[in-house]
Amino acid sequence: MGNSDAKKHVHTLVIGSGPGGYTVAAEVAKTGKSVAIVERDQIGGVCTNTGCIPSKALIAESHKYEQAFNYSKQYMESSLFILPNFKEVQKVKETVVEKQSTGVKTLLSMSGVEIIRGEARFNTDTEVSIHQANSVTTIKFDNCVIATGSRSISLKNMPFTRRILSSKEALSLEEIPERLVVVGGGYIGIELGQMYAKMGSQVTILEAGRSILPEFDSDLIKPVEKKLLEKKVDIQTNAFVQEIVEKQNQIEVYYKVDGEEKRIFADFALITIGRRPNTDGSIGLDKIGISLTDRGHVQVDSQYKTSLPHIFAIGDIVEGPALAHKATYEANIVAGVINGKNSIADYQAIPLVVFSDPEIASVGENEAILKSKGIEIVTGKSRFMINGRASALQATEGFVKLVAGKKSGTLLAASIVCVEASSLISELALAVEMGATVEDIILTIHPHPTLSEVVVEAAKMTFARIEKA
Repeated sequence: MGNSDAKKHVHTLVIGSGPGGYTVAAEVAKTGKSVAIVERDQIGGVCTNTGCIPSKALIAESHKYEQAFNYSKQYMESSLFILPNFKEVQKVKETVVEKQSTGVKTLLSMSGVEIIRGEARFNTDTEVSIHQANSVTTIKFDNCVIATGSRSISLKNMPFTRRILSSKEALSLEEIPERLVVVGGGYIGIELGQMYAKMGSQVTILEAGRSILPEFDSDLIKPVEKKLLEKKVDIQTNAFVQEIVEKQNQIEVYYKVDGEEKRIFADFALITIGRRPNTDGSIGLDKIGISLTDRGHVQVDSQYKTSLPHIFAIGDIVEGPALAHKATYEANIVAGVINGKNSIADYQAIPLVVFSDPEIASVGENEAILKSKGIEIVTGKSRFMINGRASALQATEGFVKLVAGKKSGTLLAASIVCVEASSLISELALAVEMGATVEDIILTIHPHPTLSEVVVEAAKMTFARIEKA
């Protein structure tokens, strides 16, 4: 390997170009400070290239196919039951990904951020080496932001292979699997499992817990379970995978349900049992004394400062849900701190979203946690059953549920299950963040006919119960 003598100094060095990394880099650079961002793989990180964006593109295509299939079945004299050309579907996905990746590069360029390709390794707490194919570049910095993201966890003693897939490989299959086993019923497993079921795969979901999507209340999960069952998805809970045997053209999955041994055959197994923070390996956090938790997360304070106050950590490598919008929020806090503001973290209103069918979204602490804190609450729920917009979309399943303080009427939490729940939750996240009351929601004029009118009806239900209390 050649060794360049190139040495430079920047005000802020960002390691990792995912949503957290590129956001903090751009925000700091906009103030005129010298900023460089290091990326060893693809600009935009996992979210842009192999996670959020490609998965949502494929999910959108599966919705289109299902709608076309249903329309043909309902209105055409001669229905055509043809599976989609998945190679063409993948081309659509790649076009979306390329557009988003180009957008990230443009944002960084216009903000004055220098992009450096290579793998960063700490030499000291003020210097890193960037290892490239034929050279090593040394960069000194005043501030550093580590945003290296996370990776999929494999089953014990069962590494990812040609037929045992992480979400990354599952998003790049050339053909629709005839049979797919999804190990893990969290949001990634449900989103991708349902997407392939809509495309025509025979899907089995094996979840070790008592329910799929365990982070959500049972009433939110039921509409999603109903849709999965309509697509003949086999959901098995309390299911523990013992072994996956890979053969030339298929796999055999051996598992136990309530102690009973079972076996299933499939073309692929998709493993979605969680993600591991990218804090190990050659980056050298231990070399400079960065403190980690037992699970490998970087320990940070309320401003995302590590044990070294000029080095920050954000995104999947710090504790909390592995969400792109959480990383972006943290990036804005860190950018504020670096730019001289006294910004601190406040996780009061981070929305959780599952891009299932129907979608699930929530914000704020759930009822059980609020009650455990001694907070008196009142709830109100309204369904989409008679909503005009939902009827026009033929998507009347689901509801909006609000949780408010019994005396104050302040909105404390909200949950939605319906088509476009991912968009509707933002209004309620803002209300929680601002400390708005349910009466404030009622007094806000909502357009007609829209799905958002159900938010108002839920607020009215909640307000009526507050008045009776």
